[in-house]
Amino acid sequence: MYDIMIIGAGPAGISASLYTQRANLKTGIIYSDESALEKTKKIDNYYGFENGISGKELYENGIKQAENLGVIIKKEEVTKIEIIEKGFLITTQKDSYKTKVVILATGNKKNKPKIKGIEKFEGRGVSYCAVCDGFFYRNRSIGVIGSGNYAITETNELINIANDITILTNGEQAPEFRADNVTIDTKEIEEIHGDKKVEEIEFKDHTKLKVDGIFVAQGVAGSTEFAKKLGAFTKQDKIVVNEKMETNIKGLYACGDCTGGLLQVCKAVYEGATAGIQAIQYVRGH
Repeated sequence: MYDIMIIGAGPAGISASLYTQRANLKTGIIYSDESALEKTKKIDNYYGFENGISGKELYENGIKQAENLGVIIKKEEVTKIEIIEKGFLITTQKDSYKTKVVILATGNKKNKPKIKGIEKFEGRGVSYCAVCDGFFYRNRSIGVIGSGNYAITETNELINIANDITILTNGEQAPEFRADNVTIDTKEIEEIHGDKKVEEIEFKDHTKLKVDGIFVAQGVAGSTEFAKKLGAFTKQDKIVVNEKMETNIKGLYACGDCTGGLLQVCKAVYEGATAGIQAIQYVRGH
């Protein structure tokens, strides 16, 4: 059992870990994909670097700093987070971990595919959370957009609910997955059609697929997706937190770009430190 498990290894997540590890709490960080910081050529508006620093170097230095302090860092894709007795259960594509506290710090991922009609039908057949909305598609035909572990996890949530499911890879390679009521279609999607709600998907080859609903699970799940599945409040795809970086779920914190506001390293570091300090108090109080 971990005391603190942080999802994300950017400035917010690393900053939180520095405080929790120094407080002698068993701290882990799980991260998988690239950080937006890595793609930043040069940062010259962050304190302490007279000649600036590349985003890649700052990112890598942070991970090394946490490792040197003794933070357990795992490069794995998180596919699911569940509330259990006395904490949370985090599942990755490789293993599972129990923890008393979760700090979400994966940045502001943009997993929405560029498909005509997807925004138009959000809330009217297009969903981003199988746990939240799967119930409304009992015995219906649905599509799941995605091709990775996240799409498979969402599909598994829906298998015993929907009548039939089509995994839509949108041109990506088909995943290795088999189930009686699941088919896989690798064609690229052109547009989502419907009147008052989703009715069909049109592919670029002009073939069509009738569906009652679509679940978007492209790429890797981010902080907002996990927050929604756990029942945490979100607003405009940002996680709602108070001044202590607490969500409305006990033991669940969020920090950095996923909470919105100023998308800068300085803000992420501040929120990470705040989340770490508050998480320490939470663990010691339980």
